[in-house]
Amino acid sequence: MTGNSFYFRKIHSLLGVIPVGFFLIEHLLTNYSAFQGGKEGFNDSIDFLNGLPLVLLLEIVGVWLPLLYHGVYGLYIAYTARNNVSQYGYFRNIMFMMQRTTGVITLIFVAWHFFGTRVQVAVGNVEHSELGGTMHDILTNPYYFAFYVVGVVAATFHFSNGMWSFLVSWGITVGPRAQRISTFVWIGVFLLMTTMFILTLTAFVDPEFASLSSITPSNAYDVGLLEQVLRSVN
Repeated sequence: MTGNSFYFRKIHSLLGVIPVGFFLIEHLLTNYSAFQGGKEGFNDSIDFLNGLPLVLLLEIVGVWLPLLYHGVYGLYIAYTARNNVSQYGYFRNIMFMMQRTTGVITLIFVAWHFFGTRVQVAVGNVEHSELGGTMHDILTNPYYFAFYVVGVVAATFHFSNGMWSFLVSWGITVGPRAQRISTFVWIGVFLLMTTMFILTLTAFVDPEFASLSSITPSNAYDVGLLEQVLRSVN
């Protein structure tokens, strides 16, 4: 892999922007409709996406396969990277370490979120119209809510800091002044996206989404326990 590592890294970097970065932004805007428009706004956004032609093919080719490559190769980069922050505590050195750390956190979070939502739709446990209720069931659990906050903060940081690195490595921001301006721009993007994601999470906790609720992996154990208690009482 050493001889081709330059090209593998370039592909990894490019896929982090197109299409994975675009997907993150689209995912943010779609879910943010839950905060802006409540249940109706969120359902309209879901219906629009599902109405796209060849939507499953677009998801597989345009999102999941690039994300799989970016995530798996990113793990390899994180594993082989030499983090020397303890010796050299420079700002960009710290950012380098955090980029690798948040990449691992984001991959775990995305895999878990994908299983709890998209996989459940694929196997027929949840309808698209019930996704708002599924998110409500998950996020009303304070531990899962905290997990989601950590996950979205990691994802937005990884994207924003990754964009700074992308612009440098592809020769777009080549001078110190351009890189300094880019730093402030992407810090602003990180703060904006993080705020929007957290507002979205709080929106799904609203009781209006409870009416869409269904049995999901996050509450299946609780439902089974409740049934056992009811049987014992009867």
